[in-house]
Amino acid sequence: MSTPEPARAAGIWAPEHIWVTLGAVAMVFLAATQSLAVTTVMPLVSADLDGAALYAVAFAGTLATSVIGMVAVGAWCDRQGPTLPLTTAVALFVAGLLIAGFAPSMDVLVAGRLLQGLGTGGQTVALYVVVARVYPAVLHGRVFAAFSAAWVIPAILGPFLAGVVAQQLHWRWVFLGVAILTLAAFALVYLRLHDVPLDTAHPSRDPIAARLGCATIVAAGAVALSMAGQTQGAAPVVIVVSLAAIVLAARPLLPVGTLRARRGLPSVVLMRALIAGALFGAEIYVPYLLIDHYGFDATGAGLGLTSAALLWATGAEVQGRVGDRLGNARITLIGTTLLAAAALVAAATAAFALAPWIVIAGWALAGAGMGLMYPRLTVLTLAYSTPQNQGFNSSALSISDSIGASASIAVMGSTFVALTATDAAFPAVFVIAAALAVLALVPGLRLGHAGETR
Repeated sequence: MSTPEPARAAGIWAPEHIWVTLGAVAMVFLAATQSLAVTTVMPLVSADLDGAALYAVAFAGTLATSVIGMVAVGAWCDRQGPTLPLTTAVALFVAGLLIAGFAPSMDVLVAGRLLQGLGTGGQTVALYVVVARVYPAVLHGRVFAAFSAAWVIPAILGPFLAGVVAQQLHWRWVFLGVAILTLAAFALVYLRLHDVPLDTAHPSRDPIAARLGCATIVAAGAVALSMAGQTQGAAPVVIVVSLAAIVLAARPLLPVGTLRARRGLPSVVLMRALIAGALFGAEIYVPYLLIDHYGFDATGAGLGLTSAALLWATGAEVQGRVGDRLGNARITLIGTTLLAAAALVAAATAAFALAPWIVIAGWALAGAGMGLMYPRLTVLTLAYSTPQNQGFNSSALSISDSIGASASIAVMGSTFVALTATDAAFPAVFVIAAALAVLALVPGLRLGHAGETR
């Protein structure tokens, strides 16, 4: 009966936990930094490697293969514990970073990004299992709060720091530096976990081959979709076939009724895919627009992402304080309106050559909307879950994120490539983002309530 009290008193920074906490938080921090940093410097990478045609693939491919990593590592952890799966995921993540950092061409860089995606997805799932098996339940909330903080700081500073690194050193160090630091952070975790028994007493025997096959089809479909712009006359066929493959293969990975926007959890998961697609699909073109049309350097181009990150943190704080009083329907209406407005402001800026500060300030609205909606959907997912399906539902939410973002990036990328020779390329991708934000109202008004209010 005395076990919970020492655990509560000890905290996540106590001697028995501090090295795992430091290492895990550092790994989350570095993954977040790298993700945002690449968004900032990719226009420079594309120009240096003459890879404009593969610009979208470099983003969509990473998100697509992360789905495979999530499914594979999740099942592996359930069978024998998280240490070896985490080690493998980190090895893939670092290998992908090194390949991208030393890439002589855009093709090689994309290959590195695909490998990196496998590691990113697996690393996230494995760290969650580490938390579940290393820390007492009373400390789980504190660990995930630390993980959230590890995302906020890179969101604010990451784009600026990436620009500085790219200008003062080289864009390659955005990849290589994170690879080196990730190995150091993982060493802290591994040295503590190496001799700790983390295997479950009742390992899962659920079949995984079918789910892994579906995840692979989803990833292949997203990559094919992102490369459709290079197929010229066959592009429409590639787009239709790829989207159909993604939709069909995703069904077993998501709650029943997700694609039909069934009320409750299925709508929660579908809405997450749509708003992720709207934001992350368009976000990669904000620094691109500032560099290409307005002559910004990499550091200045990161301002658009930083403004959104600041408002995202603010929106999340507002949601945490008054979200229950606002209610899910009102949060949906406010959040999607802000997201759509940001995309339309960006489209207008690109179409009419408005002042660059307009897109920088306007894109902050997207962050505010996402800050309201994103954590609310996580809260709802847990509220709709039971101990028997928390893992599946949580992974479904993450998978939905990746599918929505990768498919959206792919479609926007194909559109951008097709319109590159015209003045409509940038406006078109932002208009697509606005349409996705509006479409998110369909599941957003069917979220329901599952006892999440306090």
